[in-house]
Amino acid sequence: MVPSQASGSAEDPDGLEDRLRRFATIWSRAVFPSAATSLTRPEFEKLLLPLARELNLALHARHFDNAPAQRVGTALVTLHCTDPEALARTLGVVDSYLVLYCGTEELGAEEGRARCARLQHALAGGFAQALRERTLAEQEAIARSALSARSSAEEALHATQARFLAVFEGAAIGIVIADLEGNVLEVNDTLTKMFGGLEHHVRSRNVNQWVHPEDRPQVWRLHGELVRGEREHFRAEKPFYRNDGTVLWTNLTFSLLRDAEGQPQYQLALLEDTTERRLLNLRLRYEATHDALTGLPNRTLFFERLDKTLAAPDNARFGLCYLDLDGFKAINDSLGHSSGDRLLVEVADRLQSCATAPGEMVARLGGDEFVALTTGPDTQTEVADLASRILGALATPIRLDGREFTVRGSIGVVEGLAAEHTAAAVLRSADITMYRAKAAGGNRFELADPEADARAITRHGLTTALPAALERDEFFIEYQPLVRLDDATVHGAEALVRWHHPQHGVLAPDRFIALAERTGLIVPLGRWVLEQSVRQAMLWQDDRPEGAAPGLLTVNVNLSPTQLHHPGLVADTVDILERVGLPPGALCLEVTESALIGADEDLLKPLRQLAEMGVEIALDDFGTGYSNLANLRRLPVSVLKLDRSFTQGMQQHPADEVDLKIVEGIVSLAHSLDLAVTVEGVETGAQADHLRRLGCDTAQGWYYARPGPPSQLHRLLLVDAV
Repeated sequence: MVPSQASGSAEDPDGLEDRLRRFATIWSRAVFPSAATSLTRPEFEKLLLPLARELNLALHARHFDNAPAQRVGTALVTLHCTDPEALARTLGVVDSYLVLYCGTEELGAEEGRARCARLQHALAGGFAQALRERTLAEQEAIARSALSARSSAEEALHATQARFLAVFEGAAIGIVIADLEGNVLEVNDTLTKMFGGLEHHVRSRNVNQWVHPEDRPQVWRLHGELVRGEREHFRAEKPFYRNDGTVLWTNLTFSLLRDAEGQPQYQLALLEDTTERRLLNLRLRYEATHDALTGLPNRTLFFERLDKTLAAPDNARFGLCYLDLDGFKAINDSLGHSSGDRLLVEVADRLQSCATAPGEMVARLGGDEFVALTTGPDTQTEVADLASRILGALATPIRLDGREFTVRGSIGVVEGLAAEHTAAAVLRSADITMYRAKAAGGNRFELADPEADARAITRHGLTTALPAALERDEFFIEYQPLVRLDDATVHGAEALVRWHHPQHGVLAPDRFIALAERTGLIVPLGRWVLEQSVRQAMLWQDDRPEGAAPGLLTVNVNLSPTQLHHPGLVADTVDILERVGLPPGALCLEVTESALIGADEDLLKPLRQLAEMGVEIALDDFGTGYSNLANLRRLPVSVLKLDRSFTQGMQQHPADEVDLKIVEGIVSLAHSLDLAVTVEGVETGAQADHLRRLGCDTAQGWYYARPGPPSQLHRLLLVDAV
């Protein structure tokens, strides 16, 4: 049963302190029997409560830090909890109850378990370090006692020998005294037990025979220097074989004992048994580097392996497959997370079976993301084969709860020379490439493309820079004139936003509008464009040259689909028009035809309200393939803007008859519905003549003017006036 998270006093509303006291109570009950202390259990519990608070703070720290847990391990030794059983019971309590009593929804179960495992590792390390320091202090005391015993005066010899024997026999560490040739002279009971309990097997062996394949090279070099009298002592971690063939791991301290003249006489070896601690560290290391659900290496171990791979000598190659399951969320949502976990376990088993060659590994990075790594001289071929094997292994349906599921996956493949890559760059490229595979339909793999990576990185950079760009006034507006075809006078202009990026220069809307749509910045950006355009239109009205054609000069402003759905569209538009003083008829809002496909009355209502106020509504990009002419009756539009594709056929001589007939039919229909027709992309005089004869009302394009500053429209108005 999970402890209640809602109980608590006014001072402790979430009940954390009560839960920490209960945790400390459980901890004290587990550890007190093995603690060498004169305190009562309640007194001992009070000393554990601050340590419980430290563990809780470490568990929830924003930036995870092992140091508090190490301090807790050190504190246990200070509290005389030095029995190995005390450490084992403490780790058991932390493993079973820390997340249970101190976990929160913000932390999350998986993150809580991962942090708890790392805290156990750090606590054990702190405990071991403190115990080792205490043991080393004892060792030094023993060494001093041994030296003192050999060099004491005759009148104190008996007392000294008695004290030495008490320390020798009662020490918690193994002690060996040997001559300079390595022959064992004395061993204590503790050392005999460490080696399996058979004293004659220990005494019959020479110290120089206590070798092990995992000995560090410098151990025996240091031992030779000690025997020759070149050093007084050295410390090292050293394994030994027991009598039954098992391995005994120790912290070994070798010292040199000299005679009264200072000549080397004996070797003194002090051995602390660290086998259980080492096994515990190995277990904690395994738990910290392997995924709890699938048993695969986790992100930590994978990055260790990848860093080692990329640090290989020149000409070494690597290949990496980054896999993300397609549609896994739907399986989780429909069957539940328990079934989803079972599916992930099955996927992990299949991936493991695909990467069995030397130099290959599979890891789970989290969620439904897996990665496979291969190394060797021919990774250019092997990594593609590995990706194919993975897709093939996933193709066989997986049976869950009586139903079969076909698992699909998208894989991004990166391959190259190890020396030319960093781990972060490899994962970033693989991730980008995986999403390209997913965008191409999934159930496939794609090879990394540096140019595609660069474009994706640039898009990401633009996305993150968008909010600050609006605050720093990096956006500006250019205006492309709209011209009446019957008399070639200026009717107005379309506002086109540009981004003056500090690194990439001037960017057109197609580089950033879609990004603004995805991030939600399109609403404040669109509001800014609308206000700037309305203010500019008001300036055109006020500065209109004398003699220019009569009528309002309109400004056309594009609306994105997100802006159409925004509840403040009408209020923002009305507010801007009223503050600036521009007549509603001088504003035309352009909406793409695709944005209104299947539009219901709720979406059309804001447009109807604006149209009823007098604001013109233009249906942009009309005729791009989605046109439903019957829908024109229900849409609150007053202008059709034909897509530039209709003008392309008019570039030929003679003009494409099909395009002419289509445009003629659209113009006839539009005029019968009292809709004006504007044509985009007019680039030649011949196109303008054709469109004028077909009855189109207005046009825009490079034939008249390219998009430019507001002053360009004023110059065109001056021409009209002349």
